[in-house]
Amino acid sequence: MSSPSHWLLAISELITALNRRLGQACAWLVLFLVFGIATVVLLRYAFGIGATALQEAVMYAHALTFMGTAAWALQRNAHVRVDIFYQNFSPRKKATIDALGNLLLLLPVCLFLAWNSWSYVVHSWAIMEKSGEAGGLAYVYLQKSIIILLVSSLILQSLADFIRYLFQLSGRVPFAQVQHD
Repeated sequence: MSSPSHWLLAISELITALNRRLGQACAWLVLFLVFGIATVVLLRYAFGIGATALQEAVMYAHALTFMGTAAWALQRNAHVRVDIFYQNFSPRKKATIDALGNLLLLLPVCLFLAWNSWSYVVHSWAIMEKSGEAGGLAYVYLQKSIIILLVSSLILQSLADFIRYLFQLSGRVPFAQVQHD
């Protein structure tokens, strides 16, 4: 594991492991979503009490659930795809298509999102944006930062997968060895 190419594969596996842990941690927020929404509904309709901060916390958790698990879904091939032809392709052809898809589609879209959201998030941090609602949370800038988490984790996972596809296509790593859990 001393050659530069093996370090690339090790970095790829590290990125994959970090995104897996991030995704698994964010997936647990679904429990908070269920209990948080149930509590908001119960407070509002049974007791006539508004819970703006809790509603906003649920909204933050909802954003983090989906944006924080996107890279994990990518590594598990859980994103929606039309695979009427793809499912019958050889592992080599699948790796080629996936590598090109990452390079020509996913990375440009992520870079576009990063470019367009950066000033939006930076401005929110600059003014330490707070909720416009009475009793709301004072952390809107953190919620907007979840966009950067989405873009960063997807870019890193795309690069990690691209490295693995190159290793597969070069024959240095067997196709079955790099499948994600």
